[in-house]
Amino acid sequence: MQKIGTTKMVPVFYHKDVEIAKQVVKACYDGGVRAFEFTNRGDFAHEVFAEVRKFAWAECPELALGVGSVVDAPTASLFIQMGADFVVGPLFNPDVAKVCNRRCVPYTPGCGSVSEVGFAQEAGCDLIKVFPGDVLGPKFVKGLLAPMPWSKLMVTGGVEPTEENLSGWFKAGVFCVGMGSKLFPKEKIAEKDWQYITNKCREALLIINK
Repeated sequence: MQKIGTTKMVPVFYHKDVEIAKQVVKACYDGGVRAFEFTNRGDFAHEVFAEVRKFAWAECPELALGVGSVVDAPTASLFIQMGADFVVGPLFNPDVAKVCNRRCVPYTPGCGSVSEVGFAQEAGCDLIKVFPGDVLGPKFVKGLLAPMPWSKLMVTGGVEPTEENLSGWFKAGVFCVGMGSKLFPKEKIAEKDWQYITNKCREALLIINK
């Protein structure tokens, strides 16, 4: 939570190729990222995560590596066993909260209404994901924080590494942002242009700090 709060940006990424996933994590780390969400999207994603987790312990020692797209408790347990530092989901599942709380692993569920955010907070979730961000928009964040100013919100979906987009979210009051495809253009991944990703992360973090 401290690492997420300090850098205020969590890259969100999945690739079935272990080596590509490793290089993307390292490129983000070199760009100043200290919390990274590996999404549980494809078949055998947990096997890819296990290898990336071992790599990150050795090559990115200060990195908090979490897992995303988790919708049920067994999946959360599986990734926690493999060393996930935090768990993120597109929805709120109280069973996942129980598993994560038992192991003192932060759980950030996706919520799309004020009531859902409240229920997640009751279940012990310190950081809530506002999802999908491009549908809900900065006004949702600002409106929620007025009566619930203690809320820590991470917005994912519709976040771009531009000054206009990021300033809109942070002025609304988000705690941090999750950023996926805009940080990782498919053509750059195909070209294995890891320096581009490092530079893009550095650029986004500079905008956020400003």
